[in-house]
Amino acid sequence: MMLEIGERPWGKYFVLADEPHYKLKRIEVNPGQKLSYQYHHKRQEQWTIIEGDATIILDDKEIKLSYGESIFIPLRSKHRIMNLSEKPVVFIEVQTGTYFGEDDIVRLEDEYDRE
Repeated sequence: MMLEIGERPWGKYFVLADEPHYKLKRIEVNPGQKLSYQYHHKRQEQWTIIEGDATIILDDKEIKLSYGESIFIPLRSKHRIMNLSEKPVVFIEVQTGTYFGEDDIVRLEDEYDRE
């Protein structure tokens, strides 16, 4: 059962679990798209790629990940995921911390001019 589906300019996300101590999402990034370069004050994230080839920017370092590979995004680390390929990228995001609202996103750079 999906708790929430969010449509975004870069693709979409599905909330699979939303508990007091963690949030679980399946995120799909369309070919050629990227999420904003952002950080969070109240949560850290673990991303595991389940489809496609992703390019991650973590604190200005570029990291390539493919199926089965994971990356840990520490609290307040600047991060983004990009799909520079022709096929969709799908990953599972596990958020841990004290708060998981969409308003705990500080965008440093955004292709779609969101605040």
